[in-house]
Amino acid sequence: MLRTPTGGAPKKGAAGTAGSAGQLVSIGTVLTMLRDEFPEVTISKIRFLEAEGLVEPRRTPSGYRKFSTDDVERLARILRLQRDHYLPLKVIREQLDALDRGEQVRIPAPAAHGESVEGGARTAGYGEAEAERPTVARVGRAELIAAAEVDEAQLGEWESYGLVAEAPGGGFDAEAVTVARLIADLGRFGLEPRHLRAVKAAADREAGLVEQLVAPLRRHRNPQTRTHAEATMKELAGLSVRLHEAFVEAALGVRLH
Repeated sequence: MLRTPTGGAPKKGAAGTAGSAGQLVSIGTVLTMLRDEFPEVTISKIRFLEAEGLVEPRRTPSGYRKFSTDDVERLARILRLQRDHYLPLKVIREQLDALDRGEQVRIPAPAAHGESVEGGARTAGYGEAEAERPTVARVGRAELIAAAEVDEAQLGEWESYGLVAEAPGGGFDAEAVTVARLIADLGRFGLEPRHLRAVKAAADREAGLVEQLVAPLRRHRNPQTRTHAEATMKELAGLSVRLHEAFVEAALGVRLH
């Protein structure tokens, strides 16, 4: 669920999207509103979507971006189409243009090999609750390439550097898709796979530390304690990501929020 600047949920219209609001917010506030549902989203990602013409925030006389509630909802819709359906930006743009013209748009089924992990119903609309959204099991190479908007050669290079790997049994899981998209986004700024090996190594070390802390809970006889281990691992992972972000901000002397 999107968070408003005051922490509440945005008002919904009849179509299930937020209605127009007079208040305009900064790109940092937009990032905070989206982060609950899209923890991997970055300011660079939002700027890239703007550069691609998918969202058009207003500009102040001094050049600062200002986003309306409709802009934020539009960004959320784009991110859902990428995350849940692995659609390339060209197709997303066509769907948004059709919606702007008042046309009915058919939402494609999630691009996965088989049913969702939980076996739940497929998504019926953009505004459904998070609990009703299916979890994608695996995608193939062609689907990953389409999701990241790269080619086979680029994917092969990522694999050669150990940045992306197929899951046991074949296919790529949801985390691999997220990684691929982020690598592609960074590549647009000139960061090559060889530059990201150190980032991957640091992430592996952090994951090892988290697993070491959680291991005693996972081995416990009490099922509730073992369940608590999974929640603890997710919380530690989230804190680790935030700490990494804070370190980068401090090193660069910038604030993203």
